[in-house]
This record gives sequence, structure tokens and C-alpha cells, in this order.
Amino acid sequence: MNVTMPEGRWATAGLAALFGAFAALGQAPWGLWYISLAAFSAIFWLLSQAPTWRRAAWTGWSAGAGYFAVALFWIVEPFLVDVARHGWMAPFALTFMAGGFALFWGVAFGVAHRFGGRTQQTAFGVLLLTGAELLRGVILTGFPWATIGHIWTDHPILQLAALGGATLLSVLTLTVSALPIMLPNRVVGLVGSAIILAGGWGYGAARLETELDPSGKTARLIQPNATQELKWDPEFAGVFFARQLAMTSEPSDEDLDLIVWPETAVYTLLDRAELAFEAIAGAADGSPVIFGGNDVVGDTYRNSLALMNGDGAVIDTYHKHHLVPFGEYVPLGELMANLGIRGMAARDGGGFGSGPGPRLLEVDGVGRVLPLICYELIFPRHLQTAERPDIIVQITNDAWFGNISGPYQHLAQARLRAVEQGLGLIRSANTGITAAIDPLGRILRQTPLNEAGYLDVAMPSALPPTLYARTGDWPIAMVLAALLAGLIAARIRERD
Repeated sequence: MNVTMPEGRWATAGLAALFGAFAALGQAPWGLWYISLAAFSAIFWLLSQAPTWRRAAWTGWSAGAGYFAVALFWIVEPFLVDVARHGWMAPFALTFMAGGFALFWGVAFGVAHRFGGRTQQTAFGVLLLTGAELLRGVILTGFPWATIGHIWTDHPILQLAALGGATLLSVLTLTVSALPIMLPNRVVGLVGSAIILAGGWGYGAARLETELDPSGKTARLIQPNATQELKWDPEFAGVFFARQLAMTSEPSDEDLDLIVWPETAVYTLLDRAELAFEAIAGAADGSPVIFGGNDVVGDTYRNSLALMNGDGAVIDTYHKHHLVPFGEYVPLGELMANLGIRGMAARDGGGFGSGPGPRLLEVDGVGRVLPLICYELIFPRHLQTAERPDIIVQITNDAWFGNISGPYQHLAQARLRAVEQGLGLIRSANTGITAAIDPLGRILRQTPLNEAGYLDVAMPSALPPTLYARTGDWPIAMVLAALLAGLIAARIRERD
């Protein structure tokens, strides 16, 4: 039975948006990767049926809009923390974000049709859409959240990220989906897709058999369940601080080599927090502590992470360098302030200044720690440091992300980063999901969402550096460029 293209531009757009929405169901917390594969296959079929490059671009944009509307609908949650001030922006945020990111897909599909013709546009589509997702993580500071390859977080295929990161996972996803559309013989295409999946599955299953040496170190991860609505309320800020102190001072069966408090766990500015430091040191009883707070450098507020040694002295501070647009700073700040749009996460509404960049902290008894504050974790390039860390420590405030999908997607990206680098990762959240993750991306222990508690965890030891840890995205980007050049050369020969 022949299936024909739906009549009319709007009918095509509606169908593409529907398939895009289904494609997003591979993302956490749903993890329905097989639905994503089928949906992307349907999207590539729509591309193959597009009569013009304009219709192809419209199809790609519509599919992207449906995809991002579902995958990123949690973006409305931060605007609902203070509904009176920011609630009106929520629908605009989702609309502009979904529509804006969909432009990457629209351009990819339009160019694929324009240069690929009827015979090679699907192959062009795979390469260009992969490239578009790679660029989405860079352009205008980037936002690689819900990248296509993230659908494999709960699957052995995730282990391929050790070779090529999220980009390799995206290439695999799109290739598997496109082969039955790309090849004249659908059966051959399905068999090819099955072989690729089986190969990735087999590689992942074999890697998951890797034996990990115990580090012999123990960390305590603190989650006070500080909801965003109450976090800075003077009546509750002291309650949350006292809760963290109480959990820190609880006896442990093991000597604690490190205690980790979450992002902005200290509600007093760090340059005025001597009494808070004394209380933390007393509760820690000789263990080093990492905690978050707001600092002032010159005349600029910073979102910071502080390291207290076993003697109770704050010996180092890391300042977050990749800030959240419209959350921690506002582009075109003065103009936006005149329109009533101010940074939501900054306590004074005016925004934070950024720190100098990624760097390591030396923690006695633990080794080299790579500190990340919340949003910085979603950028794999921020984990590429000149000296290899022994472990990654993320402090975060996932209260901004709501209760449905945001915290789970953030945790999934932490698991992906661990696999990419071959490093263990421990994370402490104000409220969200506090967890310890091994270098193979497996969750060793975690807290429930929206519950106060702490975890005493054996700190994961590191694997040897992965290929991706050594090279980043450059090799796979060069391979994509070479394949694209090959397709263009083949099209030129066809026309001649």
C-alpha cells in the first residue's frame, strides 16, 4: 500500500509536529527510545515526500517545534516560582524556545532537500540534523539540553558516548531511523538498522562488564529539600541551613572524606558568613566540605562554590562561569530591565557576573575535583580540562526545574557526562535528585525528588581517559564534515 504526503502545508506541519512530539518521548523521564526511532523515521519519510525545499524546511521546523515543546515544557516551571512577577512570561518562554530551536531543524531539512535532491536528501538530513544539534550546543552560548542522542540514557548504547559523546549517539539514532527511508529496499534498510542497534547494544553490554576498583573514599551528599518559593524567605532560610547542619553532624559508619552541600546552600553572602562557616566546621567535625553560596567580587555578585578544609578554613572558591540567560543574567540587561525583565535566580534581580572558567580544586584525601554548578553540567566542553580530575562534583538547585521532567533530564545528562569522561560524579541538590554515579553512568544511590535526606556513598573511582575525554567533539565533527563533502561531490557528479 502506498502512503502519500498529506495535502496542504498546514496538514504537513501538523503531522510533522505530532511526530516530533512522539520523538521527544525518548527523553527522560519516559525513556521510550523505540518510539523516538519510529517517530524520527516518520519525520524522515515526510522529508522524502516534500515537493520543494521550502516545504522541507517547514516540515523540519514543525517537527522540531513539536519535539522541543514536549522535551522542554519544564521551562515554564521557573516562571511559576514567582507567578506575580514572572508568570506572564511562561507561555512566551516555551513558545520562543521551542520555535527558536526548531529553526535549526528547519534549516537542516531545507538545505538537505535543496542539495540532496530526491535521491540523497535523507542522507543529507541525517548529517545536517546531527550538525544542527551540535551547533545548538554552541551558538548564543548554547543549550544542548534534550539533544537527540540523550534518548539512550537508560540503555547499554549509552556507552558509545565514551567514544563520541552525545553527537555519536545522535548520529546512531538518526541513521537507524533513516535507513528504511533512505534505501530503496525497505527490508534491507530495516536489517541495516537492526545490525547497527545490535552492534551498539553489544558494545555497551560488554563495556558494562568493566570492573571498577573501589576508591576507598566516602562522601556525604546533603539534600535539604529547600523549595524555591521558600528558599530565600527569612522565616525559612535559617530552617534549611539548620537542617543541613543536622544532616552533616549525623554519625557515620565510615570516616567521611568529603561532605557536599548543594548550590546556594549558605544564605548569607560568603564575605559575611563567618558565623555560618563556624557552624559548618563544627558540624563537619574535621571533614572537608564543599558548599554553594553567593559571593561578591569587586562590585559583582557571583554564584559560587566554596571549599572548606578539615580545619574549618575556606581555602578555595570557584565562581560559576556559564550563566543561565534570563535566569542568572539578562542579555541586553538595561533594555530588558526597563521592560520589567530581570534575572530570576539573582537575589537582587540584577544578575550575576561570570567566573573565569573551568578549573580543578584540590581536596585533601580526595584528590583533584572538577566543580560544576548546576547548568554548567549540560555542556560537555566544560569538562575538558588540561589536567584530568579524579572525580566530578556538581552542586545544583533543581527546584527551578519542577517535578515532572526537568530534574530527571538533568540527572540523565549527569550520567552521560560520567560516561563521556570515564569519571565518577557526585551531585548534591537543594531539592531535586541527589546522587552518586559511577564512570559507566550507573546510579549507585540517589535520593527521591522533593524529600530531605542525605547519602553516605562510596566515591566512584575513575576509569582510564576515554577517547571522548581526550578528543571531545572534534573527530566526529570532522567525520560529519567529510561525509557531507562526499555527498556533495556525489551530487555534483550526478548533475554532470
